[in-house]
Amino acid sequence: MNMISNQHYGPTLSLSEEIDQQKYRQQGEDFYSKVVRIADGLKDTAEHFEAFKDALRNMRFLPAGRVQNAIGAARQTTAYNCFVSSTITDDMTSIMAVATEAAETMRRGGGIGYDFSNLRPRGDRIKSLESLASGPVSFMGIFDAVCQTIASSGHRRGAQMGVLRIDHPDIEQFISAKHNSDKLTGFNVSIGVTDEFMRHLETGDPFPLVFEGKVYKEVDPQALWDMIMRSTWDWAEPGVLFIDTINQKNNLWYVEEIASSNPCGEQPLPPNGACLLGSFNLVKYVDNKQFDHDQFIDDIAVVVRAMDNVIDRTIYPLEAQRIEAQQKRRMGLGVTGLANAGEMLGLPYASEQFMEWAQLVLETLRDNCYHTSVMLAREKGPFPLWNHEDYSSSKFIKTLPQWLQDEISVYGTRNSHLLSIAPTGTISLTADNVSSGIEPPFILYYDRTIQQFDGHQVERVEDYAYRQGTAGRTANEITADEHLDVLILASHYVDSAVSKTCNVGDDVTFDEFKQLYYKAWKGGCSGITTFRASGKRYGILNEVKTDDEPKAEACFIDPSTGQKQCE
Repeated sequence: MNMISNQHYGPTLSLSEEIDQQKYRQQGEDFYSKVVRIADGLKDTAEHFEAFKDALRNMRFLPAGRVQNAIGAARQTTAYNCFVSSTITDDMTSIMAVATEAAETMRRGGGIGYDFSNLRPRGDRIKSLESLASGPVSFMGIFDAVCQTIASSGHRRGAQMGVLRIDHPDIEQFISAKHNSDKLTGFNVSIGVTDEFMRHLETGDPFPLVFEGKVYKEVDPQALWDMIMRSTWDWAEPGVLFIDTINQKNNLWYVEEIASSNPCGEQPLPPNGACLLGSFNLVKYVDNKQFDHDQFIDDIAVVVRAMDNVIDRTIYPLEAQRIEAQQKRRMGLGVTGLANAGEMLGLPYASEQFMEWAQLVLETLRDNCYHTSVMLAREKGPFPLWNHEDYSSSKFIKTLPQWLQDEISVYGTRNSHLLSIAPTGTISLTADNVSSGIEPPFILYYDRTIQQFDGHQVERVEDYAYRQGTAGRTANEITADEHLDVLILASHYVDSAVSKTCNVGDDVTFDEFKQLYYKAWKGGCSGITTFRASGKRYGILNEVKTDDEPKAEACFIDPSTGQKQCE
């Protein structure tokens, strides 16, 4: 079955065409030439080439920007969007070595996540030097300077994620590290929140701050949590990663421990881990208020095969990253345009009918990604670190239908992980401004001023579903609890994580705001991002948007469009 017909190949909006040309095409390429380059670079057979090319040219599948930019291209950049650094240990040699690795990774086009929890707290005595430690936050400045330097040399804006465990003695300093807009501008910051802390929060028992087994002090868990929440309420940071939830869910729990994530949070990764991303554009499966599940399933099989080939056909900034990627063969496939597609089907965002349909879509994606990976394992072999007993006992694998678990027990999987929902800010814009990821549209239309030699031109940029006459509520019209419901639903169907923003209106109290995070933890989310337009961060984002000077700025939410930008 193929209901999809009479489609325009490539963007129709001038803004979408402009972005696609600037970011993802080689010199002299048009849209179709780009598609042929990518499909040819990732094909297994002539038949696979034609099927993948069809999915790309109809924009049913949108590979992440690095894949589009790098595959089949002459330039020496990586097809991976983001990485997590090697382990930073508590000595200057390790810190500087990781900073050097970070420079090379960013020079090749990758963003980076770091875990700073192994660095000793500020004021701790360094016996060998008879001096005092300056603490993790001070050393983050080194990595921030590297990011700024790479960006100022003409490379893509760097994106970094800095993580500190909630039980680190310097956690209070870390919470407020970005309250000044001039500090750590190349970083997102997130706290690795443990289950132990959340249990202390429930009981009220004092919570110990510990480094290398030594308790430095005990704190009131409610006071610490309020400090985190107040910072997030005002400044939109730090983010929260439920680090134990992440590790408990991890398919590779038996060979790795995760302590950080990529800059936008949808890919928790071990040291030297890399995220390979791509999204199915759900609006392209809607025709005459029907969703073409058959085409969706066919495309999943084609896409998983192609994206698996990226792992062996791209360059890696560092050898350790190549080994890590090829040993585990991780990828993170997700969806974009979920809200727009639902609106085109007559399903209001977060309604009962929408949630039922979204669950079916995500379940179809999950099951068919894993089935395809099993078939690839049968054909090409499972990922090298696959172990039947340990892998099959993982928490997420046990949520799969029994027929899939049976297949995995026989053949294994080609890929350790397959599912992740990214913010898709830029690629969604190139696809004629479809709603990004699983977000509702932030705004239905806005005017864009284009400077020209003879003056300027104003262009109206409209939401995809709005142009179809099926627009629904915007992100700020949807309640925070409705946002959270969608996040929790999606979290159950991905083996990595979900990047989604819960918009918080002025009618939400601070206590209700705090409850969102608690509900996210109880709901099994790997983390949660919130956005308050009335917060202090709003002004900073406007400054970033209008500043003509080159800046290294980590992933941020543009307050004018609601797009989460990581590129």
